[in-house]
Amino acid sequence: MASLSHDAILDVLCRLGVKDLVRFRCVSKPWCSTIDSPDFIKRHLSHSLKTNTNLSLILPTAYIFSVDFDSLETPQRLKHPLDESDEGKGTDILGSCHGLLALMNGDDDYEISLWNPSTRRSQMLPFTDIEFPPWSIGFQFIVYGFGYDPISDDYKLVRMVQFHGKDQDSVDSEVKVYSLRTNSWRRVKDFPFYHKDQYQIGVLANNALHWVASKKRLSDTRSFVAAFDLETEEYRVIELPDCLDMGFHMSLNDMEGDVSLVAMGGCLCLIANCWGAYVDIWVMKEYGVKESWTKLISAKQTQHLPTVSPLALSKTGDKMLLNVGRKFIWYDLISKKAEIVSIGDVPSCSRAEVLVQSLVPLNGSVYGSDGESLEIGKE
Repeated sequence: MASLSHDAILDVLCRLGVKDLVRFRCVSKPWCSTIDSPDFIKRHLSHSLKTNTNLSLILPTAYIFSVDFDSLETPQRLKHPLDESDEGKGTDILGSCHGLLALMNGDDDYEISLWNPSTRRSQMLPFTDIEFPPWSIGFQFIVYGFGYDPISDDYKLVRMVQFHGKDQDSVDSEVKVYSLRTNSWRRVKDFPFYHKDQYQIGVLANNALHWVASKKRLSDTRSFVAAFDLETEEYRVIELPDCLDMGFHMSLNDMEGDVSLVAMGGCLCLIANCWGAYVDIWVMKEYGVKESWTKLISAKQTQHLPTVSPLALSKTGDKMLLNVGRKFIWYDLISKKAEIVSIGDVPSCSRAEVLVQSLVPLNGSVYGSDGESLEIGKE
């Protein structure tokens, strides 16, 4: 080892999983310092994202389970920071980014935590009031989104509260952004559109959060994709494929959180329900370029295909993992064949998150608060 250069050692270490890296902090003080350094944490994360490695599938049911994405075997129940407070009543996942999960107590909209399942570090968010307009007596619903701003090197949670407007055909909103760097909330520009569904979570792609929306008048039913840029904190509309841009019906979320807009491999994907006849899955291969929308799958809509959500591509890129209703399916994009995947004894669920394992710190540390070496994956 003494003959290896520092760059060679870094090249080896950045290819390892988080569990091994936490153990290898004990090898020597230089290794500990290297693994804990911000530069190495970013290098390790970048390598995992580029090579599509160190991935876990997060399955939220009444509890939260994790399973290795490569094998889809031996799921583990994760003990998260809201476990004791929700008492098995369900914890909502508000988004994921760079190995961090944003969690909310299923019974308490004000109890929110950021959590790194790989290092078991967490941070509870401070409470922030809802600023009601003078004409409002309540709000319709709240939607969230979580992501990363590379300019300020900050993780942000966005909360959008949608109110009834001054008349029955309009809506208003209040938008606040939580900054992990400052551990505080602040008010930003209101959402200029109407959220179509109260159960949708902001979809992260290209450093922006995306929701299905329409114009502020409730009578305008035309759907489109609205984005909130985490860098500029400005809003924009994403152009859709030509066959959809005159208005289309998105497959709406249900009470259990099925989605019609997702991110896959860093790309924005949408599921267009063509009036109950068939379901199309589109991917925007080059973000912001309308001509790059590509149809990946077109399936007939039947009672056996209630909802379809793409989760991730295989490492070779020739298969797609789909969440179909309450089942997981590997779909071969070349042969057009499907294979049902069984994931242990995990209760059926209608949503999943693909999470990269990372050393991204919370509370200023990448390991336990008392400095112990963590056994990643164990409670």
